[in-house]
Amino acid sequence: FFFFFFFFACVSMSKPRISYFFDPDIGNFYYGQGHPMKPHRVKMTHNLGLNYGLYKKMQVFRPHRASQDEMCTFHSEDYVDFLRRIKPENSQEFSRQLSYFNVGEDCPVFDGLYDFCQIAGGGSIGGGIKLNHNKSDIAINWAGGLHHA
Repeated sequence: FFFFFFFFACVSMSKPRISYFFDPDIGNFYYGQGHPMKPHRVKMTHNLGLNYGLYKKMQVFRPHRASQDEMCTFHSEDYVDFLRRIKPENSQEFSRQLSYFNVGEDCPVFDGLYDFCQIAGGGSIGGGIKLNHNKSDIAINWAGGLHHA
């Protein structure tokens, strides 16, 4: 609700340049039973914006998948490599890293974890580029950071 109020308030005061990043694949990931974060909610939010016609007031982009080098700009190589290699079926082999990187109940290992991070990271990087190059006043990437932003 706050987003929609904020969005319409901004539009009525001036015409901000809004860049919106969304990859439909983001809604296909599943954190696991009982976890409160449901990536399909990002897709639902996107569909809500479509149905309200908000996309007409924004430039819509499908983000690129962030490369390992791009992710290493913001995170350690060890962490990015860990995200690339860990899977639910091999997580027992990474018990030390799970603890070290605080991956577990709140930030679970799930199928496609690295792909999810690439999509989310690509949207945030794309938004940052638009803002830093003064091509946009507002950048939106619902998948970026989530509750860790």
